[in-house]
Amino acid sequence: MQKVLISAIVALLLSGCAEFPGVYKIDIPQGNLVTQEMVDQLRPGMTQSQVRYVMGTPLVTDSFNKNRWDYLYRFKSGETGEITQERITLQFDDAGRLTGLAGDFRPGTQQ
Repeated sequence: MQKVLISAIVALLLSGCAEFPGVYKIDIPQGNLVTQEMVDQLRPGMTQSQVRYVMGTPLVTDSFNKNRWDYLYRFKSGETGEITQERITLQFDDAGRLTGLAGDFRPGTQQ
C-alpha cells in the first residue's frame, strides 16, 4: 500500500512539471512568411495579380475593404519559447493597383 501511495505522489509531482529535460519542442510558424527581398520587389502601380505572384495569397482580405490585404507572420521557437511577429498591410486603389504599404517592412532599393 505504501508503494502505491509513493508512486501516486511521484506521478502527481512529475505531471506538474512544465518542462522535462531532453524533450524536443518544435518550432511553430504561422501565417505568411514575408522577406525583405519580397517587399523590395513591390512597386507602386503593380496589379493585384502581380503582387499576389510576388507575395503569395494574403492571410487576411478585409471583407469590408477589398483594396486592403494583410500579411501576418508569427513564429514561436520551440527551443527558447521566443515569439516573433511581423505584419505588412498593402493598399490598392479602385482599379486594383498598389498604392501603399504599412507595417514592419519598408521598401528598399533593389540592386
